[in-house]
Amino acid sequence: MEPQNYANHARYVRGYHFLLGLLLFAGLLISAVNLARHWNVKGFVSAAMIVLLYVCCGLMYWYLRRFPLKAQDRAIRAEESLRYYILTGKAIDKRLTMAQIISLRFASDEEYIDLAERAASENLSPKEIKKAIKNWRADHHRA
Repeated sequence: MEPQNYANHARYVRGYHFLLGLLLFAGLLISAVNLARHWNVKGFVSAAMIVLLYVCCGLMYWYLRRFPLKAQDRAIRAEESLRYYILTGKAIDKRLTMAQIISLRFASDEEYIDLAERAASENLSPKEIKKAIKNWRADHHRA
């Protein structure tokens, strides 16, 4: 497996993120055009139902990814809070946002404490945190 770093850590599933998203968008667009063509004629209800189905599928596409990510975020917060406590004997800084904590998980133990304190005091963005990491700690077990 290729070593993980800032340039390659994002994960996209082509079939889900690109193909399914494109197909849903195309279907919604085509069904909206069909609905406009049948606005005042027979078949309006059927065309409206098809648009409604594509809207429902679009919402499912969004929430099928959002809900597991929220659960994953909670697990990451717990893991990183425990990691910080093990390394320092103190609770993780309350000023750190969820996005900052998620970014910090890629830092090695040697740079984790300093980077966490710097992120809290300087309000570093997740991108800045990831770019500041010198010794990348890969995460190959994420969804």
